[in-house]
Amino acid sequence: MKCDKCGADLNTGDSYEHAGQTLCEDCYLDVRAAPKTCDPWAVYTAKKEAGRNPSLTPVQERIMALIRENGPLTQEEICEALKISATDFRINFATLRHMELARAFRDGDVIRYTTFGE
Repeated sequence: MKCDKCGADLNTGDSYEHAGQTLCEDCYLDVRAAPKTCDPWAVYTAKKEAGRNPSLTPVQERIMALIRENGPLTQEEICEALKISATDFRINFATLRHMELARAFRDGDVIRYTTFGE
């Protein structure tokens, strides 16, 4: 048996079912524990903890620099420019959104990402 998402070999009893897919533990956790951008409690906590001097990871710093210099940008443009996966972008963007540093908005049929102040 193989994981439907990453293709890893699975032993009997080491698989998880989610939305009709058979997943390994890592992929199951990625799906179930994915951060959500619209989470009022996370925003409150991030703002309280980060304060006026937020501590960002290198990927988050690169995302912020890119959208400050070239934004608003689509997810695809950001991922291509920074050579990161869509999953890595979503995880890091959720944190930036919680700290109210970056935000997304709809531009016609396209979702674009920019700094929170714009």
